[in-house]
Amino acid sequence: MQTVLYHDAFDTPLGPSHLVCDQEGRLLLFGWYEGARWQKAFSGGDIMDQPNPFGLRDAFTAYFAGEVTRLDRLAIGVRGTDFQMEVWQALRTIPAGQTLSYGALAQRIGKANAVRAVGLANGANPIALAVPCHRVIGSSGSLTGYGGGLERKRWLLRHEAQFTGIGLFAQKL
Repeated sequence: MQTVLYHDAFDTPLGPSHLVCDQEGRLLLFGWYEGARWQKAFSGGDIMDQPNPFGLRDAFTAYFAGEVTRLDRLAIGVRGTDFQMEVWQALRTIPAGQTLSYGALAQRIGKANAVRAVGLANGANPIALAVPCHRVIGSSGSLTGYGGGLERKRWLLRHEAQFTGIGLFAQKL
């Protein structure tokens, strides 16, 4: 049986975005991609353009409108190595409006010496926002690497701080 995936492209305050989900509504991808670059991750299945599949666009729209915890409950169907999956699951435990260093994230998963590997797994995350890799910062509190660009990361952290009442970090950005 051929796998059918659903794709939606829509504008966000940070630019045009793409999301892909499976037939059960599990999110497989969200991010800001140039042209058809988002398609590289998918082969062997039919991808159908479908506006707002399973209400996913609505969830992202709500996030940008200030419901910054709205994405916490989305089902995800992302695949990766066991280590990546462990890191991505840990990312989902960082509350909106808060940040964690790469070292603290490594400690959280019980692999304190795997800071670089945590960084690589963080960078391989295909589901921006719902797997909130933007909430991971350098040990000095500095903004470091983000696939969507540091300006987007700064914007996202300020946005979340604004709507969670945790404004301390936003003042430093």
